[in-house]
Amino acid sequence: MKEAIEEFEQWGTEVIFGRARGFRATMLRMLLWVLSGAFRLAVRLRLRRYRSGVKEQAYLGTQVISIGNISVGGTGKTPVVELFSRELEKRGRKPAILSRGYKSQKLKKVQQWQSKHTGESIPEEDMPKLVSQGGKPMLDVAYAGDEPWMLANNLPGVSVVVDKNRVKGGLFAIQELDADILILDDGMQYLDLAHSLDVVLIDQNAPFGTGQMLPRGTLREPARNLCRADYIFITKCDGSSNEKLIKRIRRHNQQAEIIECTHGPQYLENLFTGERLPLDFLKEKYVAAISGIAVPASFENLLIKLGAQVEFHRVFSDHHAFKKKDIDSFMRRCVRRDIDLIVTTEKDAVRFIKPTELDVPVYFLRIEVDILEGQEVWERLVDRICGAKPIANPLLMRALAG
Repeated sequence: MKEAIEEFEQWGTEVIFGRARGFRATMLRMLLWVLSGAFRLAVRLRLRRYRSGVKEQAYLGTQVISIGNISVGGTGKTPVVELFSRELEKRGRKPAILSRGYKSQKLKKVQQWQSKHTGESIPEEDMPKLVSQGGKPMLDVAYAGDEPWMLANNLPGVSVVVDKNRVKGGLFAIQELDADILILDDGMQYLDLAHSLDVVLIDQNAPFGTGQMLPRGTLREPARNLCRADYIFITKCDGSSNEKLIKRIRRHNQQAEIIECTHGPQYLENLFTGERLPLDFLKEKYVAAISGIAVPASFENLLIKLGAQVEFHRVFSDHHAFKKKDIDSFMRRCVRRDIDLIVTTEKDAVRFIKPTELDVPVYFLRIEVDILEGQEVWERLVDRICGAKPIANPLLMRALAG
C-alpha cells in the first residue's frame, strides 16, 4: 500500500511540473487548478486570523528565528539552518532547533525526562521528541526524521527538538535545555509561535516554484507574501547576476536585506567507512546517482558539473524510506553497468541501508553554504541576533511555575 501511495506521489509530482502527459494527467491538472483556488483563499483567511488577533501567537521570552520558504522543498533550507546554528554557537549562544520531523515515525515509547526544576518526570503529553541535547543523535533516523537527525549529527553543540507543536518543543528547549535562541526549521507557515525574525529562502533556479499555488503548483503562499520576510537568502546561486530576480523580489518586499549564497559541494564521504575524497575524484568517473529529494535534477546537474559521467539516476519521492530490496536492486544494476561509484545526497545518506553485497562503493556529497554577496549583511544579522536581550514572558513563567 505504501509503495502504491509513493508511486502516486511521484506521478503527481510529474503532473504538477508538467512532465506527465496524457488524458489522466490533463484531468488531474484541471482538478488541482480548482483546488488551488480554494487553497489560496484558505491561506489568506488563515493569515488574516493571526493578523487580527483572532488566533493568538505564543511568545516564549526568547528570540525565534524562522527559516523557511514560500514554495515546497528544494531551496536548500537544511544547510542554512546548520549555518545559523553553527555561527550562533560559535558566538557563545545556546541555540535549539525546532523541527516538525516531517515523515518521521511515532515513538513506540515516549522518552523519559526528569525536569531539572521539579525533579519529576515530564508527562508524556508535554514531552517532545528529543533528537539531541547537544551531543550525538539520541533517536534513530526513522523516529527523528532525516533532516533533524542530520542536523543533530552535524551540530554536536546544538539541541534538536522535534514536535508538530513547536510551542511545546520551544518551551521544553528553554526550560530543560537552557536554550537562549530558538531556530524554527521550515517556520514561515508555522504561526502559532511568534517569530522574532523571518528568514526566507528563494532558489535562484526556481524562485517562485512553478508559479502556481498548491496543489496545482508548488507555492505554499503567493509571492506577495514575501512582504513578511526580514531577510531573504537567494540560494543555489551559480555566480551569475541576480539583478532581474532581485527586481522581482522588490515588487513584493522593499525592505528586506538580501544575501546571495551558493550551496557548494565540499567533499565526498563514504557512507560505510567514513573515507573522504576530494571533489576532483569524480572527474570522468562512471557514476550512478540515487536520491529521494524534492528537486533531484539539481543534484544530478551538480554531479555533471563536477565532471562525473552520470550513467543513470534512481529517483524516489522526497524523504523516501529506503528498503533493502531498493538498495540491492540498485546495486545489481550498478554492477551490470560497471559503475565506478554510487553517489547520494547527505540527507539520503542517513536513510540509506547497507546492501547485501557492497560491490560498488557508496558516497554522499557534503554540501555547505557559501555567501557570495552580502557578507556584511550576514555579519550584521548575526550581531543583531546575538545582541538582543531576552524578555520575561508570562507564558514561560507559568510553564516554569507549573
